[in-house]
Amino acid sequence: MKRILIHVTGSIACFKSCSLISLLTKEGFEVQATASQGALQFIQRASLEGLTGKPLLTDIFDKSDDPMHHITLSQRWADLIIAYPASANCICRLAAGLSDDLFGAICLANNYNKPLLVAPAMNTQMFNHPAVQEALAKLESWGTHILPTEEGLLACGDEGKGKLLSPEKTLEYIQQILKENSPISQ
Repeated sequence: MKRILIHVTGSIACFKSCSLISLLTKEGFEVQATASQGALQFIQRASLEGLTGKPLLTDIFDKSDDPMHHITLSQRWADLIIAYPASANCICRLAAGLSDDLFGAICLANNYNKPLLVAPAMNTQMFNHPAVQEALAKLESWGTHILPTEEGLLACGDEGKGKLLSPEKTLEYIQQILKENSPISQ
């Protein structure tokens, strides 16, 4: 059974993470969710815990059976790590190498030993901002898989790029990347 670590950030699109988690579990994946404090302004902890069957981790100092869960999750547990949705803040923090939060520490501890996927979700102007575009390019140059955004009506009423990739298309990317990174396909 493949294990997916999904990080949910503070984006209005974070409700779609529940659909992705549901699809993943139906496909037989084991899923662990982490969430930013911003995400918890949009989605309830109980939703993510109910869908994964695991306690939601939100802080590097969370009380758990494993005091080094940022290392254990990234180096020994996860087969793939995804930020879904990835807010502009999350993307820029990852590109800066910040690790004062749980997800930043997980990504640094992973050091691209396992695939890292980022699924951007934000207003078109935020998505097109040079800081976000430079951060995405930097992350991609390091080995991050940057998933495409969809175009369409955004939560703010604007139309354009920045819409979160659908859970179904994201599942296809996850399956393909895992297949490409399996020992058999190498």
